[in-house]
Amino acid sequence: MSKKVSDHVLERLRDWGVEHVFAYPGDGINGLLAAWGRADDNPRFIQARHEEMAAFEAVGYAKFSGRVGVCAATSGPGAIHLLNGLYDAKLDHVPVVAIVGQTNRSAMGGSYQQEIDLLSLYKDVASDFCEMVTVPEQLPNVLDRAMRTAMARRSVCAVIIPADVQELDYSPPEHAFKMVPSSLGMPHYAPVPSDEDLTRAAEVLNAGEKVAILVGQGARGARQEVMAVADRLNAGVAKALLGKDVLDDDLPYVTGSIGLLGTRPSYEMMENCDTLLVIGSSFPYTQFMPEFGQARAVQIDIDPHMVGMRYPFEVNLAGDAQAALTRLLPLLKANKNKSWRKTIEKDVSRWWEVMQRRAAVDAEPINPEYVAHSLSDLLPDDVILASDSGSAANWYARHLKLRGAMRGSLSGTLATMGPGVPYVIGAKFAHGDRPAIALVGDGAMQMNGMAELITVAKYWQEWQDPRLIVAVLNNQDLNQVTWEMRAMAGAPQFLPSQSIPDVAYADFARSLGLNGIRIEEPGGVRGAWEAALRSDKPCVLDFVTDPAVPPIPPHATLDQIEAAATSVLKGDSDRAGMVRQGLKAKVQEFLPGGRHRPDRPGAEEGR
Repeated sequence: MSKKVSDHVLERLRDWGVEHVFAYPGDGINGLLAAWGRADDNPRFIQARHEEMAAFEAVGYAKFSGRVGVCAATSGPGAIHLLNGLYDAKLDHVPVVAIVGQTNRSAMGGSYQQEIDLLSLYKDVASDFCEMVTVPEQLPNVLDRAMRTAMARRSVCAVIIPADVQELDYSPPEHAFKMVPSSLGMPHYAPVPSDEDLTRAAEVLNAGEKVAILVGQGARGARQEVMAVADRLNAGVAKALLGKDVLDDDLPYVTGSIGLLGTRPSYEMMENCDTLLVIGSSFPYTQFMPEFGQARAVQIDIDPHMVGMRYPFEVNLAGDAQAALTRLLPLLKANKNKSWRKTIEKDVSRWWEVMQRRAAVDAEPINPEYVAHSLSDLLPDDVILASDSGSAANWYARHLKLRGAMRGSLSGTLATMGPGVPYVIGAKFAHGDRPAIALVGDGAMQMNGMAELITVAKYWQEWQDPRLIVAVLNNQDLNQVTWEMRAMAGAPQFLPSQSIPDVAYADFARSLGLNGIRIEEPGGVRGAWEAALRSDKPCVLDFVTDPAVPPIPPHATLDQIEAAATSVLKGDSDRAGMVRQGLKAKVQEFLPGGRHRPDRPGAEEGR
């Protein structure tokens, strides 16, 4: 039998080292499905419950493996469903290639069933490379460029293949006019800034007395270099959410996350620094950076298109973080202002005390902060963590101490609901020998997570380490938006939009042959985590948590928190028995910089 275009697609993916394709079938890729049968399912066809989940799984695979994630879908609705997951990859700079079917070439332009103008639809999400294969000779160049571009630019690329083209006999490009031959492979390189730019950057950093460093995911390969620079400059280090696993959280000068979900020490370090070094981050919230004119600033980013944004940087270094820092370090002088580092370390130590106190506050029935805080010291050394968007991300950002080889991620820039569970599924196909944990809200679990438990049940026995834990914060409220309404609009909870049903998540997991535990009181929290971590199969933990625990931003004032607390009572019949003063006192316990710190300027206002 002659080789078909579809056979060559899978062969070329194998040549690129692709081992998994996260996908959902449909007649627009019937040719590819037949080729998978002929290829003995190599690369593996990983069947998600929905194309969006397939894309998220490809993103999770790419984030935690460092390789290109590949997903596939049929034409029309399947291609449309991929989009949210692909935008998650695009905005977080994750290499993903989407292979998408299309109607036959003879039907194009005829308003045929499931005919969508995919080149226009994918023009933005796959802006770096999006092509349709119309003849066999075009295929290797298009597929090779998609893989290479995804890696080189850390972006989404799309290859569209009409159904009839998939069935054509494959013939390679010839040594002829208007034929484009191609080759495999991606060279490894580490771009470095010029010596002149490095000298200028060193001058800025050496002049600073109170240096703050902000790291993002682009600094992940430069852990030792970041620590060396921080020690040389006596600097503190804050982390963007996508860079949470760049440095150990138990380092005394690591202030933790920054931004709305960040920590008080990160916020105050940025308020008081005179010099800022940003490494591998495009953190978007300018209001959490130093005031304009307050600090001189240097940025390092591998992408020249991403430098110079977010802050008026004096020096922009375009290059690989590890290579740039290695060349920058000999130019840096030891900062003799040790009091700055001591202040940061004191603030960090106090912050972790506050986190412990906040986790210990009574709630009805379980404090969600306690759920995350209890997990922190139980985390396996090689764990892979994913958080979903929503209030769960607050507790992931603030309470979990990552160290060593631990990895963690979430939807950083798109901040979409629903990737938590598919992220860890993708992670398990990248690292089947490592445990994985997803921390998700009940809204995200109902939106996406429950269906993907079916995917977990389908594949988990293939994994060397069977532990995949889905921890659901079940408060029957779309909690992050509820608190945003209270804090930003002074509005009470709007029950028709915010209240969601209580679902027996653990029972559903058990119905699929997985483990499941429902936890309804604080005394069962730690034991549930320990049981799940000992489990010989994936486990769902259904934590019944209190929706009245506020995800307070690090810059919140006491007045804002009191206003939010008061609004809880307006229109919330189920909370009507809670008197205002009692709730106010409860909320004050959660205030990051509040009245328990009278020694700090502005503490009396709860700054």
